[in-house]
Amino acid sequence: MAEVKKVVKKAAKPKVADPVAATIDKASQQMIRRAQELGIDTCFDRNVTLKPCNIGNQGTCCKNCGMGPCRLPLPKDYDEKNDNRKGICGASANTIAARNFIRMIAGGAAAHSDHGRGVAEVFLSAARKETDAYRIKDTRKLLEIAPHLGVETTVEKDGEVLDRDIDEIALEVGEAAIAEWGKVGGELSYAKRAPEARYEIWKKNGVLPRNIDREIVEIMHRTHIGVDQDYKNLMKQGTRAAIADGWGGSMLATDLQDVLFGTPYPLASEANLGVLKADHVNIVIHGHEPILSEMIVVVAQKPEIVEYAKSKGAKGIQLSGICCTANEILQRHGVPLCGTFLQQELAIITGAVDAMVVDIQCIFQNVANVANCFHTKLITTHPIAKMEQDNAIHIEFDEHHAMEDAEKIVRMAIDNYENRKAEVMIPHQKSPIVAGFGVESIEYHLGGTFRGTYYTLNDNIINGRIRGIAGVVGCNNARVKHNEGHIAVVKELIKNDVIVLTTGCNAIACAMEGLLTPESAAVYCGPGLAEVCETVGIPPVLHLGSCVDNSRILLAATEVVKAGGLGNDISDLPVAGSAPEWMSEKAISIGHYVVTSGIYTVFGAVFPTAGAPVFQRYLFEELEKIYGGMWDFEADPIKHAWKMIDHIDKKRKALGIDKARERVMMDFSDRQALEG
Repeated sequence: MAEVKKVVKKAAKPKVADPVAATIDKASQQMIRRAQELGIDTCFDRNVTLKPCNIGNQGTCCKNCGMGPCRLPLPKDYDEKNDNRKGICGASANTIAARNFIRMIAGGAAAHSDHGRGVAEVFLSAARKETDAYRIKDTRKLLEIAPHLGVETTVEKDGEVLDRDIDEIALEVGEAAIAEWGKVGGELSYAKRAPEARYEIWKKNGVLPRNIDREIVEIMHRTHIGVDQDYKNLMKQGTRAAIADGWGGSMLATDLQDVLFGTPYPLASEANLGVLKADHVNIVIHGHEPILSEMIVVVAQKPEIVEYAKSKGAKGIQLSGICCTANEILQRHGVPLCGTFLQQELAIITGAVDAMVVDIQCIFQNVANVANCFHTKLITTHPIAKMEQDNAIHIEFDEHHAMEDAEKIVRMAIDNYENRKAEVMIPHQKSPIVAGFGVESIEYHLGGTFRGTYYTLNDNIINGRIRGIAGVVGCNNARVKHNEGHIAVVKELIKNDVIVLTTGCNAIACAMEGLLTPESAAVYCGPGLAEVCETVGIPPVLHLGSCVDNSRILLAATEVVKAGGLGNDISDLPVAGSAPEWMSEKAISIGHYVVTSGIYTVFGAVFPTAGAPVFQRYLFEELEKIYGGMWDFEADPIKHAWKMIDHIDKKRKALGIDKARERVMMDFSDRQALEG
């Protein structure tokens, strides 16, 4: 009888990412290799093994009822006139794609606006003197925003105009702000902060938001099975919700944070994983809402807390941040940036993080699994954002006990310093940065304390030194090479004299690449922009903050319109928007409020309407006829940048400034005549 041989199959090695193909960042490459050596999977490895759904990417998979999912792929022999694709209920590909698209707007608007609501609640608590931890820091900003919420800052008494009590103003602002989420009747108060021509376009098209919450809820109603089935009408409601986000919830979040925590002004710091310190207690703050992180900054600087850290063998406490909480505490306190969205696991893999403190949005559930491989304490702090893993410690943050909660968290991190169980491996890469720009600080840089104005910016756009303005923002996406799109787009823009305003993870990517210093202008910019940056002393890429702070870009554009010489509306300006590596629903909401504010906007990575060409053409072409702005898509970063530059050039030509005017030296009397 023949001998039977047993064949034992060797277990296939799990597929892992090529670190160099996954990211352009050397520090991240080093940590990806370390993770693989330790057998710890990261988002980069999961990207290799988990392939995307092509139909989902096209936006034509509907799962809004129990009869689905109904999957309507775009056929290779697609014929627009004979497109008979239908779901079980008869929904067309255009209806399905539009429903999915505006549900993304609803999700993004809800995330940003609920962030704003949380800040408004803390603001109102501070105005009522219910908490000792928070108080009004920037009364000037309070007085600036009060009239936009219908709050008077002066009172007439006996024929004399007197300043009102600041506490009374704060209380009324807080109450008016909270009402914006659910008031009955009227319209979004901040909509009138837009240029008058823009406001009238919204009014004419019936898209002025009534309140923030209603527009989000109505999207969910309209996209329920059997309700709205007209992609144009669906997008009308998507527009309402997006405006409610950008000119409502997000703008209120930015303004109220500035009043509570201070309006940012330029400051120096550093960025990348190299900001971690082996001989310090490392606390990484991750998420989006700065209410808790502000208190952690205060606690970590207390002499008795620093001494407590030293008693455990550390030389001090090193705070750093990931994602937009990072941007919030950077722009007000100079706390360094540890990394972008895709680096959250990698920070823990250094072995140096004693605590990662998370709040809301963009937090990988897998950070709990990675933390379990090290000594890192993972602390969740928000009632709506918990994790199922046992090692995730939940310390629910309460603004009424803010300082006690923050101190408890910081002491927990300090106590954990002695428990490090793996070799600490911190990459050396880090870059100097200048951040903390905003509408107010840009004005100051351009004109000083007494003569601050956007006239100087407009003048340099008109004379051709600055070709135009680009808002480049957004997330990272593991489906594309980490930071490659961000950096390639921004470098191509500034090389061609386009000044860049940035927020979110694009800002962190630019920081890591060294583009946020005034000195970088001489290296990377065209001659006109380099000259302006050298003269004014600013970087060619201005960090305006977190993702809710895209509202600063809207207001900066409004100030450019007010300064004159470049048209009467945002849609007249030589301006373009971009999100090269987007992944979040928030990005779709941001993109749409930027588009409907009149700005041509290009997205990279993927675009969730490719399976419905008729609907996509509506976004990419027809919206411009309605709002003066439109969507576009380009995955290649250089082509992406040039689409923006070509649009900027088109706007320059329409304004009659496509040819640089002669540069004339002006004396003081000449400038007085101009300003007269």
